[in-house]
Amino acid sequence: MNTENHSQTAAFLWSIADLLRGDFKQSQYGRIILPFTLLRRMECVLAPTKNEVIKQTFAQEGRPDTVREMILLRTAGQQFFNASPLTLGTLSDTQTAADLMSYVQAFSKDAREIFEHFHFEDFIQQLETANLLYQVVQRFAATDLSPEFISNFGMGIIFEELIRKFAESSNETAGEHFTPRDIVHLTTSLVITNQDHKLAPNSIVTIYDPTAGTGGFLSEGDEYIQSISEKVSVSLHGQELNPESYAICKADMLIKGQDVASIKLGNTLSNDQLAGKRFDFMLSNPPFGVEWKKVQKQITDEHSHEGFDGRFGPGLPRVSDGSLLFLLHLVSKMRDPRDGGSRIGIILNGSPLFTGGAGSGESEIRRYLLQNDLVEAIVALPTDMFYNTGIATYVWILSNHKAAARQGRVQLIDGSQHSAKMRKSLGSKRQFITEDQISELVRLYGSFEQTAQSKSSPSMPSAIAASPLSARCA
Repeated sequence: MNTENHSQTAAFLWSIADLLRGDFKQSQYGRIILPFTLLRRMECVLAPTKNEVIKQTFAQEGRPDTVREMILLRTAGQQFFNASPLTLGTLSDTQTAADLMSYVQAFSKDAREIFEHFHFEDFIQQLETANLLYQVVQRFAATDLSPEFISNFGMGIIFEELIRKFAESSNETAGEHFTPRDIVHLTTSLVITNQDHKLAPNSIVTIYDPTAGTGGFLSEGDEYIQSISEKVSVSLHGQELNPESYAICKADMLIKGQDVASIKLGNTLSNDQLAGKRFDFMLSNPPFGVEWKKVQKQITDEHSHEGFDGRFGPGLPRVSDGSLLFLLHLVSKMRDPRDGGSRIGIILNGSPLFTGGAGSGESEIRRYLLQNDLVEAIVALPTDMFYNTGIATYVWILSNHKAAARQGRVQLIDGSQHSAKMRKSLGSKRQFITEDQISELVRLYGSFEQTAQSKSSPSMPSAIAASPLSARCA
């Protein structure tokens, strides 16, 4: 199936939302379409082994859950199974809700958890009340999402298109959980470009996002590396605070046949569930200007008791903006330079660049990053790029394994004019960066030349503060 057909399939699946008009808000469409799409894909993937799994389900009755689950997973030949004889196509038209919930509860634990975080049962009941459930079920049952028809890669494209439609249909809250695809593509390209030494055939590369949202950065990182070399194994890791976004992220990965064991739910700052792990590439778009008062005790305790052995040794920013805490968290997860080091791409607003006088937490964090020569480049983005804010933003690129020419220097790139107007605004997003403009910014970064748009400054706080980028926050 080609890209055009993928788009047609995504458009058809989203058109099922036509049934929902009048009974559901537009912002709720994705909360129904996404889990049903996942359910239908999983059903199609499991079809060849379904009868054998049902036989084993009866054969393994009475055995411990962990043993039973391991045997059924092996029988299914997938990372998930379903132990019910039901399918969407065989659900009763008189007790559809009860049958459907029984069917969903028969999935393995990881898959079942995704539906729970989608609050799927609540939406099933709402569809039943509106007399729409059986119609929706029949529409999905009639859609061929089998691996013979659509590959894992193709299904990933379709699912990501549905996620994008969901983001656009709920743009009043989208900025909290969805990073626009153009920003994701630019940041990922800047971080992974010219890293051929890490992408040798048969190597294993790790990617991490501590604010994973719906998995946009993880998905883009994987696709970027696979486009360079299919012989590289990519291991994806992430943590997300919002249960629904977490469910979408895991669903997106499951639908592509990827391992979801390293995608965690919870607050990254107060409860790092991947503690002690180190990663090759890290990508993140933490929330802009969000206070960390709720987790202040845990963070200040770690800062006081663990110092530089913890994540927040260099200092703590003001409580009103926790974005620099995420940056420090990422730095703590860099590999030793002797093991190849790590690279980070993080999107921040102007506050971490310029807020805080001498001796403040922000100033001490910047001093630590620059004195340890970790900041490789800062790219100023155009305004009006995000769904929920039009403010000036920046991509920071960090590395603890800089090329010789970059050591002791920070590259400052003004990309604020690299944008095109959108035909239709989505919330606060009125502009986007075209593919050609992304390529140009990546070229400017890669060439490391002094031009009107690209300057190189010493790795000193005073040099950054005096840079032309500071004018954008005036």
